[in-house]
Amino acid sequence: MAILSRWDFVQSTNCFTVASGIASLLLTGGGTAHSRFHILLILNEDSLCHMKPDSDVVSLIKKTTLIIWDEAPMVHKHAFEALDRSMNDISHAQRSSDSHMLFGGTVIVFGGDFRQILPVIPNAGRQDIVNASLSSSYIWEKCKVLRLTRNMRLTANSESSEIEQTRDFAKWILDLGEGKVGSDNDGEAVIEILHDLLITDCINPISALIEFVYPSILENINNSAYFQERAILAPKNEVVQ
Repeated sequence: MAILSRWDFVQSTNCFTVASGIASLLLTGGGTAHSRFHILLILNEDSLCHMKPDSDVVSLIKKTTLIIWDEAPMVHKHAFEALDRSMNDISHAQRSSDSHMLFGGTVIVFGGDFRQILPVIPNAGRQDIVNASLSSSYIWEKCKVLRLTRNMRLTANSESSEIEQTRDFAKWILDLGEGKVGSDNDGEAVIEILHDLLITDCINPISALIEFVYPSILENINNSAYFQERAILAPKNEVVQ
């Protein structure tokens, strides 16, 4: 989910944010949590959000009763803690008690999957990455964990003949994320990829991949929906090249 635009925010008491710029484009007028709350790019355990007391964003935060922050596991814990301190300062003048309330008493729903990408820490080891995660923050102790157990993508736009195959793939992905695939490991393991996911053309595997993902591409060159439904993902720029 992406954050609402400023004018939508004025009319609503809910706020939607995401971690990445790509995800923020899914909604009209979207933006990232860093841009909405003026979170600094370089953070430490004492950082605050760069929000002036008389700014529009502070006025908007005062009107907010619910913030939904998606893809939270990939954000450094210092970002959440900076927002917590800033929102607590904003609401301090409105409270008679000096007791600390998380995010100034505003409810925040964090969404995401810890099996996916955690905060990116340059040249860091596994321990440093885990320590930078939301689950290692003092905020996590006061979070109520709600688990989503139904995969809504399994049957969406799928033919009946593909449902079983999709269900098996979804289970394999889930087991992979939980470390159930392959032998026992301490963070590194060799995983055997399912045969139907492999590119068996050893002569020209790139062409085989393109043909698989983009069949009949020349006939659909002007069809925007065709390109919206498929993509080739690569972990590094050198692979893209």
